[in-house]
Amino acid sequence: MATVLTPVEIMQKLISFPTVSSVSNLPLVEWVESYLTSHGITSHRYTDPDQPKAALFAHVGPLVEGAIVLSGHTDVVPVEGQAWDSDPFTVVERDGKYFGRGTCDMKGYDALAIWALVEAHNRGVDRPLQLALSYDEEVGCTGAPPMIAAMQGVVPKGSAVVVGEPSMMKAVTGHKGGFGFSTHVHGFEVHSSLVHSGVSAIMQAAKLVDWTNTTNARNWAQEPDAVAAMFEPPWTTMHVGVIEGGTAQNITAKDCSFSLDMRVLPTERAADWRDAYLQRVAEVEAEMQAICPDTKIVVKQTFDVPALRPEEDGEAESLARSITGDNGSHVVSYGTEAGQFQQAGYSAVVCGPGDIAQAHQPNEYVTVAQFNSGHKFMQDLVQGLIG
Repeated sequence: MATVLTPVEIMQKLISFPTVSSVSNLPLVEWVESYLTSHGITSHRYTDPDQPKAALFAHVGPLVEGAIVLSGHTDVVPVEGQAWDSDPFTVVERDGKYFGRGTCDMKGYDALAIWALVEAHNRGVDRPLQLALSYDEEVGCTGAPPMIAAMQGVVPKGSAVVVGEPSMMKAVTGHKGGFGFSTHVHGFEVHSSLVHSGVSAIMQAAKLVDWTNTTNARNWAQEPDAVAAMFEPPWTTMHVGVIEGGTAQNITAKDCSFSLDMRVLPTERAADWRDAYLQRVAEVEAEMQAICPDTKIVVKQTFDVPALRPEEDGEAESLARSITGDNGSHVVSYGTEAGQFQQAGYSAVVCGPGDIAQAHQPNEYVTVAQFNSGHKFMQDLVQGLIG
């Protein structure tokens, strides 16, 4: 008879795999696949064609549509440069907390979801339950869309998705969308004493960075509508996180590159903000080429995460509220895979154990109480699928 692991034991195993986004997650996927197989559960992979990574999904219960989908990601952020008091990839219980990379974001939830799938299979459920574990969420939610596409026609389509990002077991029904861009400004080098005849990539890039400052200030000054007022901050934001360029103090920079992300309110069109940025890029590029025609600006989109829009009478929201008893209004400014499921035609909600403030931090943890609350959620969920 197959061994049934507890949620904590599953979490310990998942965290032992150092699935930082820069490396393969296949050892973790293989373990989950093997564990499910030992309980007679068939799982399916979507394997990335360009890197050694895979998503995994599975279905238990009747082969009919309308499953509840438990969605999580398998990748975690790096630990380099962080001061940890214990091995990040070993779960340590201390002071009422489980420490380890991913305990909060979000292998703790993944473990609970795996436990629930096995429990539902072993007990027998009248309404199906599905598991969906993605990859590369931490680098722009790029692994979920192909996984969702791969699920169609392989398992019956589910109807309500619970994305277990840390929300203190509250029902989060909306989040901002996100766009990411890498911008490379190609300038023209001359001695800095002849700056008027050269094109400094750094100084031209500064115009685009300043556009983000101006846009933030303008958005901040506007009176938020009812939906915007739910968010912190209550406006669409622009942010430049990394910038590099230049050769020497006395040479106009030939190259400058920077990263830009936008966090867009669900009531606004992300494409409008993309077009506004590209328009400003075109204006700056024209100014550069008036001095040297060989200069240019190259913009590449690095990620696109759709917003999660609050649903009217949403099934996923109703499910989460019925189990947790939470009736508050909760939205977040970060992005999740819930918007991608919603875009694919699923009802979606974010609800998982832990505090987002602990995500990505040294000594990341989920409290034992929160983890137990997540376990109770899964117990009640499985019970509700019976009869």
